[in-house]
Amino acid sequence: MAGKSSALDTTMIFAANYLIFLFAVYLTYIWFAKNEYRQEALFAGYAALLGLGINFIITLFYFHPRPFMLPTGTLLIAHAAESSFPSDHATIMFSVSLMLLTSGLRRNGAIFFILALLSGFARVYAGLHFPMDMAGSLLVASLSVGILLALKKYLIPINRVLITYFENIETGIKV
Repeated sequence: MAGKSSALDTTMIFAANYLIFLFAVYLTYIWFAKNEYRQEALFAGYAALLGLGINFIITLFYFHPRPFMLPTGTLLIAHAAESSFPSDHATIMFSVSLMLLTSGLRRNGAIFFILALLSGFARVYAGLHFPMDMAGSLLVASLSVGILLALKKYLIPINRVLITYFENIETGIKV
């Protein structure tokens, strides 16, 4: 379907490239404006970073070409010719949304999960990924969230130190 409707193509390009920034803006917002959710912001960030780390390890051992490297489909967004599996964009978005779903921010987690699905679809539509890349990203995100949930009781005290340190800096800036 790519290349047949400029309006649809533009929408998909936006979703593929820019929806991920909403995740960063939201985590920044809950860090600065919603003090009671700083733990959730940290855990969502950890999940994204752990997911990216797992992706990096996968790409050391497995290479899968992107659709435009074969060539197949219509490429709407220029991208480096690197491994497509799993998608870093989708892994970040799925990791954050799944971690939020396990916290006190379930409604927002559900919204962000839908946005992650939309962006994943858009990245396939734009010729950057295959559908299995998105499935792999969801699997990696689920694994990273599962690992963090298993380690949560050990990470909460570390988070408290980080949050206290930040609050001390914040108090010093306000004075």
